[in-house]
Amino acid sequence: MTTTPEIDILTRGGLTLDVAGPRATITLARPEVLNAQTPQTWEALRVAGASLPDDVRVVVVRGAGRAFSAGLDKSFFTATAADGTPGIASIATLPDAEADATIAAFQAGFAWLRDPARVTIAAVQGHAIGGGFQLALACDLRIVADDVKFCMAEPTLGIVPDLGGTQPLVRAVGYARAVEICLSGRRVGAEEAVATGLALRSVPLAELDAAVDALAASLLAAPPKAASETLALLAGAADLSAADARAAERAAQLRRLRSLAAGQG
Repeated sequence: MTTTPEIDILTRGGLTLDVAGPRATITLARPEVLNAQTPQTWEALRVAGASLPDDVRVVVVRGAGRAFSAGLDKSFFTATAADGTPGIASIATLPDAEADATIAAFQAGFAWLRDPARVTIAAVQGHAIGGGFQLALACDLRIVADDVKFCMAEPTLGIVPDLGGTQPLVRAVGYARAVEICLSGRRVGAEEAVATGLALRSVPLAELDAAVDALAASLLAAPPKAASETLALLAGAADLSAADARAAERAAQLRRLRSLAAGQG
């Protein structure tokens, strides 16, 4: 079925949200501009995430048409974007605290995609540039079509990636390769994306939806609470010492055992 939380916000942001049982699908639905993003897109993403029913366990993020997302809408590089939201030039004039809060609000549209309450999958075809690349990186997993082109364009435009993309990029491909990808602004294709861990797998474009459907179904095999505890352990493992990681496992296991003993699943 299709849900319509804050439907005006989703429509203005160029998104659709479909929920079918434990799976939700968020679609960037402005193919005429290659799903270019504006601040209203990021607010719509935040609202979509906040509106998900508790029983949604897998979220797929995809783009309509021939591109996942070509990145920032050109209007964002002006003082005021076409939709009336602040552009880059006007953000620069704000007091520090207000500017920081403005960018933090943009980031909120992406940050929830790493909540261990559910697994998120980016289904990526065609261009995933700048903000599009960062949106794909915000998800736990990426399945790509063989025509994919990732590019972190921000540094070559004189700005930096600021939608939460730097940390997952380094975690996926390592520091040295992340430096080269960001500062060169080059395109990363499907073969390299899979080889470096940026993508889980690559498939022909015609098979992308089926591959994502199969992955989403497979991720529902584990019981919900065990899945979310495991996802939280994996998400935080890289930032912990070995001893702290073992301690986190013990604490999670004890929560699971007590929950099971209490008949709470």
